[in-house]
Amino acid sequence: MTSTSPATEDPSRRDLVAAAVTVAAAASATSSAQAQGRADVRHSNPPGMSSPPAYSHVVEVNGPHRTVYLAGQTGADANGKVAEGFHAQAVQVFENIKTALASVGGNFDNVVKLTSYLTNMEANAAEYRTVRASYFPNKSTLPASTLLQISRLANPAYLLEVEVIAVLPPRA
Repeated sequence: MTSTSPATEDPSRRDLVAAAVTVAAAASATSSAQAQGRADVRHSNPPGMSSPPAYSHVVEVNGPHRTVYLAGQTGADANGKVAEGFHAQAVQVFENIKTALASVGGNFDNVVKLTSYLTNMEANAAEYRTVRASYFPNKSTLPASTLLQISRLANPAYLLEVEVIAVLPPRA
């Protein structure tokens, strides 16, 4: 019986072995997913928030836990009116986040990640951090956070936008 090294192995045999390994891995992943049950994904635009045509404010994933993804929230209220000034927009952003989290039974303690976009970090980062801190009083469970400056947002009136990921217990 002769042994061949992978370098001298017939390419069609290598492809066949690779395909078999891929199929076995996929079958294993499928059985594992079936054993755990499929994740339930729910998209919503909660009452008290605008109804955007191109995205959902909240995407909730329910499995062994629920991962909730919030679309970037801006300083616009449920009627689409943009708050005047940076401080007012920052407060509106966090009120929108609070509304979205409450719609799935969550609160700021469930937030694990914030990604924040400001159009003028030099002028507004300190004010943003002050407003953000007022919504996260529990300093032992602060979320991971990224703060970026960008040239502009979808609406030139927006001065900031904040995306959120939260993890909640499974629904009963």
